[in-house]
Amino acid sequence: MSALWTSDEAVIATLGTATRSFAVSGLSIDTRTLKPGDLFVALKGESRDGHAFVQAALDAKAAAALVSHVPNGIGQDAPLLLVAHTQRALEDLARAARARTNAQIVAVTGSAGKTTTKELLHLAFGALGSTSASAASFNNQWGVPLSLAIMPRTARYGVFEIGMNHFGEIRTLVGFTRPHVALVTTIAAAHLEFFGSCEAIADAKSEIFEGLLPGGSAILPSDSPYFDRLAARASQAGISRILTFGEKAGSDAQLVSIPESEMMPIEADILGRRHVFRVGAPGAHIARNAVAALLAVAVVGGDVVNAAAALAAFAPLRGRGARFDVAARDGRVQVIDESYNANPASMRAALALLGSARPGKGGRRIAVLGDMLEMGPQGPAFHAALRRDAEEAHVDVIFACGTQMAALWETLPATRRGAYGATSAEIAPVLVDTLQGGDIVLVKGSLGSRMAVIIDALKMHSGMG
Repeated sequence: MSALWTSDEAVIATLGTATRSFAVSGLSIDTRTLKPGDLFVALKGESRDGHAFVQAALDAKAAAALVSHVPNGIGQDAPLLLVAHTQRALEDLARAARARTNAQIVAVTGSAGKTTTKELLHLAFGALGSTSASAASFNNQWGVPLSLAIMPRTARYGVFEIGMNHFGEIRTLVGFTRPHVALVTTIAAAHLEFFGSCEAIADAKSEIFEGLLPGGSAILPSDSPYFDRLAARASQAGISRILTFGEKAGSDAQLVSIPESEMMPIEADILGRRHVFRVGAPGAHIARNAVAALLAVAVVGGDVVNAAAALAAFAPLRGRGARFDVAARDGRVQVIDESYNANPASMRAALALLGSARPGKGGRRIAVLGDMLEMGPQGPAFHAALRRDAEEAHVDVIFACGTQMAALWETLPATRRGAYGATSAEIAPVLVDTLQGGDIVLVKGSLGSRMAVIIDALKMHSGMG
């Protein structure tokens, strides 16, 4: 197997200096996940400097380290790539990786569903050929170039997630990826603290069109109230091929039926052809994202039938819909882990998912909800409005934590109140003591709300910690 990067290639890309010849099989910015043969990139952040971990990386059998200076205590014979600035050098490697590949590239952004759609795309394209994709949620200023830099030169397809919370961020990141297809999952109230309106969010997400290669395609959600704005921005960027997905009649990828469980098939018309397939997770939002992914496959000329068949193997990630069972005093409890992040759109989708789930005998639907952060002055109103979504989902009991979620708690009748606390740690023991066999528990909130504390408490209680 050929090296991902040789020292000569890395020197040409970064204009750096290699202390000796090396060849690497991967890249890492974290010694905790570094694999033997990786190039360790010593990034400097606000709270820590990767140069302090170079020796640990070399001890873990890193093939070399990318540094801006030789750290104290590093031997003269250490394999180093000395560069002017490590973040810039990582970006240089990303650009070089993009320049040398012949892969079809898909870039994904949106207010919700980015990571899920990226995983669906990874599965779909993976059934057709060698596919490289962003790991986890590597969608920021270091995650996107890192994901590109580790793309094998022989990859047939590349799938990259692009995120943002300020104007201009996507413009920079899509400049690295230069996709053939730009897919927007949805536009919704997220990061309103920084943007002020959903129209502004749509404009920021539309920066993804600016990096699209000539002749490339934009895939947009036809059901979105911001579709016209997205389409106008795509047209301004010179994109003539604009395709749509959603439940709306006439969509290029129309979702015909939404299954109530993962055992039921999805029906969709994709570019005029009917497809029936299964996805290994329930939920209307999952079905929509799956249809969008298959439209991307069709756009680049891929085999949609085989790509669709691969989606049966989809499994939600930890914090993004993963499910597990825990023990209660009189039976088993199913947990839906949506603890990674939240905004009004993803919260509604998660509550709808809870509503479609069927508790066991004597069980209840329980929602454990933490603050949706960065919502700006409208935050309390967005939280209070969740009561209607919870009622439509037939949620029996709500546990809530955080200053924003207090607005929802105050609207709830006593019969639906579980417990309220300022932090997730305060309500965790009360929740654990309340559980009974047959319950289904949804845990959802922004990452800063630390809802993973609830997940860990449930697992510890069941001996899964």
